Amino acid sequence: MVAEASCDPVETGDANPATEVLLDVVVPTPAHSGLGDRLTYCHTVALPPGTLVRVPLGARAVVGIVWGTPATAPATPVRPISEAWQALPPLAAEWRELVGFAARYYQRALGEVALAALPPALRELDAARLQRRLQRAPEPVPPVSPPPAETPPPLTDAQAAALAAIETVDQPILLFGATGSGKTEVYLQATARLLARDPQAQALVLVPEINLTPQLEQRFRARFGDAVTTLHSRLTPAQRLQHWLAAHLGHARIVLGTRMAIFASLPQLRLIVVDEEHDPSYKSQEGARYSARDLAVYRARLGADAGCRVILGSATPSLESWHAADSGRYRRVHMDDRMGGARWPRLRLVDLRQQPRGTLLAPPLQAAIEARVARGEQALVLLNRRGYAPVIACDACGWKSGCPHCSAHLVFHKADRRLRCHHCGHTAPIPRACPDCGNVDLAPLGRGTEQLEEQLAAALATLQRADGTPVRVGRLDADTSRARGALERTLQAVHDGAIDVLVGTQMIAKGHDFRRITLVASVNTDGALFASDWRAPERLFALLMQAAGRAGRDAAFVAAQGSAVELWVQTAYPEHPMFAALARHDYAAFAAQQLEERRSAGMPPFSHQALLRAEARQLEAALAWLRHAAEAAHDLPGRAHVMLYAPVPMALTRVAGIERAQLLLESPHRPALQALLAAWMPRLHALRGLPDTRGLVRWAIDVDPLSF
Repeated sequence: MVAEASCDPVETGDANPATEVLLDVVVPTPAHSGLGDRLTYCHTVALPPGTLVRVPLGARAVVGIVWGTPATAPATPVRPISEAWQALPPLAAEWRELVGFAARYYQRALGEVALAALPPALRELDAARLQRRLQRAPEPVPPVSPPPAETPPPLTDAQAAALAAIETVDQPILLFGATGSGKTEVYLQATARLLARDPQAQALVLVPEINLTPQLEQRFRARFGDAVTTLHSRLTPAQRLQHWLAAHLGHARIVLGTRMAIFASLPQLRLIVVDEEHDPSYKSQEGARYSARDLAVYRARLGADAGCRVILGSATPSLESWHAADSGRYRRVHMDDRMGGARWPRLRLVDLRQQPRGTLLAPPLQAAIEARVARGEQALVLLNRRGYAPVIACDACGWKSGCPHCSAHLVFHKADRRLRCHHCGHTAPIPRACPDCGNVDLAPLGRGTEQLEEQLAAALATLQRADGTPVRVGRLDADTSRARGALERTLQAVHDGAIDVLVGTQMIAKGHDFRRITLVASVNTDGALFASDWRAPERLFALLMQAAGRAGRDAAFVAAQGSAVELWVQTAYPEHPMFAALARHDYAAFAAQQLEERRSAGMPPFSHQALLRAEARQLEAALAWLRHAAEAAHDLPGRAHVMLYAPVPMALTRVAGIERAQLLLESPHRPALQALLAAWMPRLHALRGLPDTRGLVRWAIDVDPLSF
């Protein structure tokens, strides 16, 4: 499409079609604007695709990316490019293909995805400031600082077999490695072998959360020195730009980051590692709503001719990846044994029906924790709910502390005596009396990590460690790790033995290499056991398996203590079949059973889904807009193979004063679903402004949704 065809050329130069080159430029145009993915501009010389430029767009000057040349010359005048950033190497063709695929598959504007993948600070520069920034960029560093900072340990047979498969198999590798089996060492040595073969090659290592980055970064830096850089949202804008430039210029050989790093510009990318590939954090819940794991597989395919490999590692792979391996699309490589002969935790089920009513920590479990601490061992206690109590309630009239802006309760946080909404951030003081009936006897209902920490500290108050000092109980959740450096300090305290019992949410179950943990306990399991989300069993099994994997990792320490390594689970349903597979640590049996259920029900991965979500000031407006959307899809390509369900309110209907509803699309044929979505988009944009949809705030399509 012509860029601002009705406008005169800007003052940066005269547009002379006879002498100037026409270029298609991707700019961040709103999807509903109707301007298309690419706009045509002119320039004095030809620019290679991938060149960053600054161009006029309406009254603004914006950063764009040259995408090629127009197929036909426009009939009307075009505006010239204001400046071209030729000092910066163009973005590679494989990067542009990745961005183009993500925009098409996830139904977003090309410019939205392409420009969002660049550091915000880069988009604010001009050519002169960029030139100064590039002059200050550090020189490339060798991939390994001689001599190596850390000597690699000898490989086990399973690790050697995994490395051989990575180097010889052209398919994506699903590294099915038990917790503590040494998957990280496989990642390290696969990277080292790659850089030994090609010193200019680059590797991308993805982790699901920033909380896991410091630990993995420490191990990679110990092995590869300054050849490692990071990309995640906790970097300052200046740091993010610096690290992105290091990757783009090839100075950084190894990039370690969260899901956003999948769009990093890595011109010599030859290895992609997706650690804990099952983690739902790899799926973005805003913007393009992309899956970094799935894009990693696609990006490796784009670089296959250059030898790019992808490793998906997990002790509890996603059922989609497991099914892909079953069907031959991925190569599954097993690492079944834990390092050093470490033993698997023995499952101990506590039947809550046999415990006093309202028990937070069953007496047998509390006694087991006390015994461990007395022997100098450590314990983890998992409760996936932060705060002191999920709600404050009045026994007299039934009032509960609801959020005024959300369909959720305000959570009681005792540390600062506040009620907090974990969805919109609203806070309020604890009322002195019930707002409805005036009763002053308000009580917390349910338990959170604050209350569990308090109860454990009280229970262990009279117990002393072997050195005579008091027992210390720590907590790790989103509240305690918010301050800068707090996460690292807590983890280091656990590693140093300064914390005897660590209470926390699922943060404590992911990837940490604790050496003195011999007991892990899950105290509130049943809420996830019967959740309405059909993915809940998969997530719960993965969480418990991952949590269990924190125990008994140091076989020598366990042997010296003479202790049994245990996983305690409190449940009112000990006969549930999931626990039978958990007791055997048999993920394969659990996956087979779950996949058979999904096959029978026609659920993913045996079908493909998308959600159309609408948000409005009034719920009826959101539902009305979705009904119009469904009617507009009746004659679209692929419609005969796509089921459109009736619009319904979302489970959490109101968030921050906005009402939310959704419409589910499902098809056994991915191409049919994609064809319908692509043809549907223009009609959806045209639905704004209908009389019964006034108050519509926004809408979005979520392809391959993980939450409903």
